[in-house]
Amino acid sequence: MQAPQAAPEAVAATGEPTLPWRHSLAGLGPAFYTELEPTPLPSPYLVSANRPLARALGLDPQWIASPQGVNAFTGNSRLLGTRPLASVYSGHQFGVWAGQLGDGRAILLGELDSAEGPQELQLKGSGLTPYSRMGDGRAVLRSSIREYLCSEAMHALGIPTTRSLVVTGSDQSVRREEIESAAVVTRVAPSFIRFGHFEHFFAAGRHVELRKLADYVVDRFYPECRGTEPFAGNAYAALLARVGERTAALVAQWQAVGFCHGVMNTDNMSILGLTIDYGPFQFLDGFDPAHICNHSDETGRYAFNRQPNVAFWNLFCLAQALMPLIEDQDLALAALEPYKTIFPRELERRMRDKLGISGIGEGEAPADRELIETILQLMAKERVDYPIFWRRLSRFVAGEPAETVRDLFLERESFDAWLRQYEARLPADRGAAASAMLATNPKYVLRNHLAELAIRQAKLEDFSGVETLLGLVQSPFEEHPAHEDMAGFPPDWAHHIEISCSS
Repeated sequence: MQAPQAAPEAVAATGEPTLPWRHSLAGLGPAFYTELEPTPLPSPYLVSANRPLARALGLDPQWIASPQGVNAFTGNSRLLGTRPLASVYSGHQFGVWAGQLGDGRAILLGELDSAEGPQELQLKGSGLTPYSRMGDGRAVLRSSIREYLCSEAMHALGIPTTRSLVVTGSDQSVRREEIESAAVVTRVAPSFIRFGHFEHFFAAGRHVELRKLADYVVDRFYPECRGTEPFAGNAYAALLARVGERTAALVAQWQAVGFCHGVMNTDNMSILGLTIDYGPFQFLDGFDPAHICNHSDETGRYAFNRQPNVAFWNLFCLAQALMPLIEDQDLALAALEPYKTIFPRELERRMRDKLGISGIGEGEAPADRELIETILQLMAKERVDYPIFWRRLSRFVAGEPAETVRDLFLERESFDAWLRQYEARLPADRGAAASAMLATNPKYVLRNHLAELAIRQAKLEDFSGVETLLGLVQSPFEEHPAHEDMAGFPPDWAHHIEISCSS
């Protein structure tokens, strides 16, 4: 990976910035993509711009908000130095081989330097590509706002994710379950390469391209895989293991924070272990381990409690795709093994963090597991609100009355018994434990009803709700007393919100 360069000085809002775009993916050759221009949208307008991320990329937020910037990030004009392209990949969808897929409505502009290394910028919803299949190449305002907000919410929670720079809208009609308006969201990530990119070339028997892709990913993102241990110098087995490790840690974070992805197809799995492709996601309200957030998921394949196993299934598909390079089945299976130990270890660590007992009592692991399992069982039995429970427990450790947590449960005696065990496990310095918990258990998460209210306003071209919600999810551990209502229980109508794959 190239060392990050200093971001260029921002220019005045009246002029287009000159940025040092690079195009490493394009260097792989035309077998991996199709070069094409985005399809313009009429009369685009700014919905929201992520100012901190813009500055990190060397972009002036004022220029982004200008007519020139809005046109550029809608795809109506080409940014100087970009080389737009759509990549090809394949994948398994809902456990079934779907064949060739690809960027059906996303166009990669290129990559820029940032303090966190090179970042690719991609326009999602920018029109038809050769990979659109039966789609229209567009995204709608509703789903674009959800992705914009959730990627920034996940980033603020410390969960690896693609990010969002800007959302623009247009009054052009798009047909989904109903007629909606079009939008474009600019996504940012070190890479958008997915498991499905490898599956594509494996399925086509194109092993030269498969090796070229794997070498690109190893050299750019996993150079340590060129070492000799622990896979006897087999860089591709080492790559599989490293991707599995990152995926295990990612899914552990999802489970700990109560995040449901909703559509964990292999083409929606990042080779870098990022949360990618926000569609029918949801943060849990009441704790239901079997919760299905995707209205299209009729079999419950992607239910909350199935996410860890689905991730491993997807890694097995990646292993199969890499077999022509690994060439040793036992080595490939060995590379999958770390997932099985890293996921439970990482999840337990995250849950100990939520309880404020990290780093104490190293010999107490079995007791801690029982403490974690018992409270999750009590919460599941009564569908206790997941974010509110953890925040109130944090406040209790900080000195607030136990009743604030106790009132969440009908079976008070069972909870009281658990609480006594928990208090006996807390460190002597409860103040330090409380501070750590308040920085771990968010007060504000992007609940479906909050996003829905912001979307309803945005459909009337009032984007104040989006801006308010963006500010809250970008600082989710702070109190924000003026917005206390947005940290409360969801209204009854929230339980009837249906989120599907349609976007």
